[in-house]
Amino acid sequence: MTADVQQLQLERAPFADQAAWPARWILAAESGDVVGFRLQVECSEAAEIVVHVSADERYELWLDGDLVGRGPSRGDIGHWSFESYRLLLPPGAHWLAARVWSLGDDAPLAQLSLGDGPTFLLAAETVRGRPPELDTGTATWQAAALPGHGRRPKGDGYGCGARHASDGRTYPWGWQTGADDLEWSAATEGRTTNGRRLLVPSRLPAPAQRWAEGARIRHVAAHPAGEPTHDRVVRPADNLDDEARDWQRLLDGTALSMAAGTCRRVLIDLDQYVCAYPVLDLDGGRDAEVRLRWQESLYETEAGAGKGHRDVVAGKLFGRPCLEADGIGDSFVAGGGHERHSTLWWQSGRYVEVLVTTAAEPLTITGLRFRETHYPYEDRSRFTASDPRLAQVGVLALRTLQACSHETTMDCPYYEQLQYAGDTRLQCLIAYATTGDDALARQALRAFAHSQDGNGLVASRTPSRRSSPIPPFTLWWVAMVHDFALWRGDLAFVTEFMPAVRAAVEVHQQSVDDRGIFHALHGWNFTDWVPGWDGGSPPGIVQDGERHPDWPGPGRGVSAVLHLQLALVARQVAELESWVGEPDASARYARLADQLLEAADEAFYDADRGLYADDLGHTAFSEHAQALALLAGAKYGEPAVRTMLLEPPVPLARTTVYFDHYLFEALHAIGRTDVLLARLDLWFGLLDQGLRTVVEHPEPTRSDCHAWGAHPLYHYVATLLGVRPTAPGMTSVTIAPQLGGLEWAQASVPTPHGPLQVRAEPGKPPEITAPPQITVTIIPAP
Repeated sequence: MTADVQQLQLERAPFADQAAWPARWILAAESGDVVGFRLQVECSEAAEIVVHVSADERYELWLDGDLVGRGPSRGDIGHWSFESYRLLLPPGAHWLAARVWSLGDDAPLAQLSLGDGPTFLLAAETVRGRPPELDTGTATWQAAALPGHGRRPKGDGYGCGARHASDGRTYPWGWQTGADDLEWSAATEGRTTNGRRLLVPSRLPAPAQRWAEGARIRHVAAHPAGEPTHDRVVRPADNLDDEARDWQRLLDGTALSMAAGTCRRVLIDLDQYVCAYPVLDLDGGRDAEVRLRWQESLYETEAGAGKGHRDVVAGKLFGRPCLEADGIGDSFVAGGGHERHSTLWWQSGRYVEVLVTTAAEPLTITGLRFRETHYPYEDRSRFTASDPRLAQVGVLALRTLQACSHETTMDCPYYEQLQYAGDTRLQCLIAYATTGDDALARQALRAFAHSQDGNGLVASRTPSRRSSPIPPFTLWWVAMVHDFALWRGDLAFVTEFMPAVRAAVEVHQQSVDDRGIFHALHGWNFTDWVPGWDGGSPPGIVQDGERHPDWPGPGRGVSAVLHLQLALVARQVAELESWVGEPDASARYARLADQLLEAADEAFYDADRGLYADDLGHTAFSEHAQALALLAGAKYGEPAVRTMLLEPPVPLARTTVYFDHYLFEALHAIGRTDVLLARLDLWFGLLDQGLRTVVEHPEPTRSDCHAWGAHPLYHYVATLLGVRPTAPGMTSVTIAPQLGGLEWAQASVPTPHGPLQVRAEPGKPPEITAPPQITVTIIPAP
């Protein structure tokens, strides 16, 4: 009989009625980067238990040599996550083991730590049977530093932490079940670490995991051993066709043998953007090195030329021109036996470069696979329309959402893996409208609330070991609370955030002068990656500080874009206060919104041009200001947007991928979804360029996979089909289809009450099937 394992989702922490957990944090007497903890137990009868597990920084939990799960979900020291697993143990002997690591300054930016080295915690609750003692600090856990682990440089992925080096010659194979020859000693109680973290359940489901399919070999060539690859162009003439077929068979499950003293460079196209743990099976070939490097795309050879068509590899470089070292990835050294190598953290991209260098013995690679992982988002909306390109963009957008969703939301999986409030707001809206899943959104709402400092601002990104203050993102977090209330309800949960919401708005209100004009808070006032805007800050903001490694530097000034953003969010807070039963507070924030809009009309509206200027001097104009004026309810907001869409009398800075969301919201408000469909040309162009995910900003782009670019999925539901909640928890919705020239469109929209189905055609009432808990109001197309 074998053990049965299930990961659990808990809302309430275990042992909540006790003064302390029954378990204690433990560590190894002689620690290293990676430590093993293990416990051999004997079950006299079948037992069912739940174990609660955490570590600093990370753990893998194993039972009888099989991987149970990974964690803990990322958080801060005051809200340190643990995972819970249900174990069914048959009678007999069992090994419970954990691999725990702590990388210090080489850890990902999103990975926090107390810095005491690898520490581990496990507490058990008995469901039935009589299992042996398992709690750390009480049971006789053994510990040992695990050799065979090393670090590689971060490379371009500066936020993602050190990469992995695995040395099979020293790795203690079989250590999880006692089949090694390491010297183990009793784990010691971490007296300096106990009581310094507040443990909370992670509340997230187990990640989606599957083997990546469809990988194909694009190039195999001989390569000089010991030489770099970053400056070597992929030349079709170098391709070894026969060997390429052998490598393709390896990907399909057939072992591949390499002679001693050879070196091969192999280019794998995964044919999809993946986040995955590589799994490499080796046999023999002691001292051989297998190196895996990852890229989102290959690059043109000229500096600044970008990446070109993403399907093309011939004549291109595996990495940016002018690199001084090979790119992101891991290395594995064969120890000469039957070995399975993998990594401590997943990698991401579409292309994998394999460089195999054998030594004095032949090497057999018995397997090379990629275990995909991401948050288990699935598109339940099933949106389709008469233009098939929309469904194709939907596939692109969903893959982007998945690749940027793990234990937290992420801006991008390749470079930073950080949870930013501006990005996260759009990710949550997409999830509400298409998946009906709000667990990751709840995590984000809590995380940003926990990050709020004494002046009312929330961190622009959290968790993060380095700050990057972006004041406008505090307001987008407030908007996230409003979004959650509308799309998901649970006003008791929303009420938890209202003190933080009020503090966030009030710190902005303190910067409103006697004329009602908002002066931007000191920090990186990022709004959009507009060419010509300094570091993404809108006109009117002047940088007045030293530039930081992660952001352009602090700035101050007056910007219509930021002023109107505050007005929009103040109106949303007025609604929130009314929903949670605070009418006086609601009226106060409504007055603030009115004051800001009156000042905007006076200071920024240019009557001669029929547009809102970006700055007090009326020297710059943008689509951003017009869109936010309309969304905030400014007096001239609608005519300004209509002027913008005709022939504006002055050049307007265009919104890019991120802020297109707010432009699309404005287009929805005036019934111009035809313009929205036209602006989707950027996304249609991604299909034409071979991309599998949405870029960070128009070419040349840094990131090929950026979360905020998935927002068309939201607009399919909320704008084209016009499904919008008007009361908390979608108890009331309006449906106002605006097809913009489409012949038809339909979707099944997930709601807290069940699916809401809509089909729309021009000139006909929409066909609607809604749960009985939802009051539906149909609004005819304008």
